[in-house]
Amino acid sequence: MSESGHGHGNAHGPNSSPGNSVYNGSVGAHLASKGSNNDLSRSRNNSLTFRAPFLSPASRPTSNIASNTWNPPTYPQTRPGSPSASSTALAFTQRHSGKQPFQSALLSEKIPKEDKPWLAKPAPRQRASYWLTLFGVFLGLAGAALLCFFELRFLNLLDESQLCTVFFDDFTSGTLDTSIWSRTVELGGFGNGEFEIMTNKDENLKIENSQLYLIPTLTSASIGNTSAIFNGYTYDLGDDCTTSNETACSVTSDSSTKTVIPPVQSARISTNGTYSLKYGRVQVRAKTPTGNWLWPSIWMLPVNNTYGAWPLSGEIDIMESRGNSITYPDQGINYVRSSLNYAPLASLLSQSTMYGWWFTKRLDSSSWSTGFHTYTLEWTDQWMRMYVDSRLQAMLDISLKSSKESFFNRAGYPATAINSSSGDTVAVENIYDEAGGGWNAPFDQEFYLIIQLAVGGTSGWFPDGAGGKMWTDGSTEAMYDFAEAQDEWYASWPTSEDDKALRVDWVKMWNMC
Repeated sequence: MSESGHGHGNAHGPNSSPGNSVYNGSVGAHLASKGSNNDLSRSRNNSLTFRAPFLSPASRPTSNIASNTWNPPTYPQTRPGSPSASSTALAFTQRHSGKQPFQSALLSEKIPKEDKPWLAKPAPRQRASYWLTLFGVFLGLAGAALLCFFELRFLNLLDESQLCTVFFDDFTSGTLDTSIWSRTVELGGFGNGEFEIMTNKDENLKIENSQLYLIPTLTSASIGNTSAIFNGYTYDLGDDCTTSNETACSVTSDSSTKTVIPPVQSARISTNGTYSLKYGRVQVRAKTPTGNWLWPSIWMLPVNNTYGAWPLSGEIDIMESRGNSITYPDQGINYVRSSLNYAPLASLLSQSTMYGWWFTKRLDSSSWSTGFHTYTLEWTDQWMRMYVDSRLQAMLDISLKSSKESFFNRAGYPATAINSSSGDTVAVENIYDEAGGGWNAPFDQEFYLIIQLAVGGTSGWFPDGAGGKMWTDGSTEAMYDFAEAQDEWYASWPTSEDDKALRVDWVKMWNMC
């Protein structure tokens, strides 16, 4: 817009008329009267320009008191400590530290619910969301219940009529029944580099209160001298040794080579040479011990190495556990594990550990370390199941019925591997097919039962660096390091035999009739 147009418009505007009482009484007119020129339209360079002033309701032309000047209302000071000149322009720095906010000055008391009719009847969508949520919860619970029902309904459990008793031992005779059990007496570590001597001493195995006790003790207490464990002492099992391997029957301590006598003594029993089964059921009711680096286990080995030496012919671990406390980072006393072990070559054991079938079940029970549990193995030519108690807390459940896919194919072995004995690269072949085994080989043969309480070891059962472990599996001085820390780990063992022993209430074995 041009300057002339701007001037022309103001010359006839309402603000230039002296007869406009509303404008004359306004703040804009008052300020304009103090300027050098009342005609605000003459120049665009005026230092003061104004828009039409705000007209309060009392100053509108239709008001009877239009000529009065309106002033905003004043309010009493509401914030303590604020200057009287302003209660809003200055920052309010007082903080409320968890206290209730100031009560509204507009309400003398809280409005009761009866004065809020909109709360009496929920909105339709609110009610719908409430019932939909409840329906979803109910649907989830019902689905979980049905899932459990059908899982249990179609669970393959052996019918009692299909089973014939092999043996039952509840240890009420007061002595170990040698028609069932034989004791293993060795100190060679059993392939796991264990740190105990399995003895035939009464202090390591006894029957008390109709229970079998496998009790760990200190070797230093047996030979009467702790220093002898480290140097200058020969421990010989003599004729009691149950293996032909002389290195597993005698050892001489030597500090220069860090050769030590195993610092712990314990016990191991088995049905090898007495009872075994190919398909059937095994149940053991037992209580696991408490104490760092204790290793209780209930497991089975083949009577004959039909497919070759361990692990080619397989191993069935019904229960393994650790005596370490529940704070142990790699599964302590509140964990048990079941597993199957086999391999076409010894060097492939770590690669063929039942990939998806290793299953660890955590039993979050405060009474786990003080209560007895029943460990069950049921085993046919179509499936294998291991679980804890009659509650069917399954730990390992392998069904072969649907696909009959062989254990060899399930493991997914590589085409070639290193032969651990020769060091050569060899082809990985299906040794089970070549030996005429079934699709469930190597678990298509007779297995016998073992119950033992081991200590430590270098097999990886106790991972390096976990829970204050004082030895390294790959070290040649592993047992020496463990023996040196005797005061440390022995302090974690309970003084009561009831707590530090593997206690067995009864053992039952059935085969398929």
